[in-house]
Amino acid sequence: MTTPLLILIAGPYRSGTGDDPELMARNLRRLEEAAWPVFRAGHIPMIGEWVALPVLSSAGADGPLSPLAEEVMYPTAERLLQHCDAVLRLDGASTGADQDVAIAQERGLPVYRRVEDVPGFVREPESAGAGRP
Repeated sequence: MTTPLLILIAGPYRSGTGDDPELMARNLRRLEEAAWPVFRAGHIPMIGEWVALPVLSSAGADGPLSPLAEEVMYPTAERLLQHCDAVLRLDGASTGADQDVAIAQERGLPVYRRVEDVPGFVREPESAGAGRP
């Protein structure tokens, strides 16, 4: 592969958490776990929350439950998708991730349903990564 793809990793963040901050943090970690295989495949992983959460903070909001979040969270992903080359849709109910997929499909972008489907995916040996956090 000559040109890396910018791949938006989409999946549940707030959905199904009952707004429990611990569960939202767990969902973000799950999204982030897909970042290494995407990067290892030669691409640039992107997660909307990596952009939206600092934007919220800089606007004075106290997190994703702030009333301002509605003006930032989904619009951030929509703006990011103007620059992304593909979407990796992780399993789990998520209105926002479903919107990301719909936008990607409207724009003719590929939507991968498993990290193994990302072009260039390399299965990591069982012992590899043991020293990474």
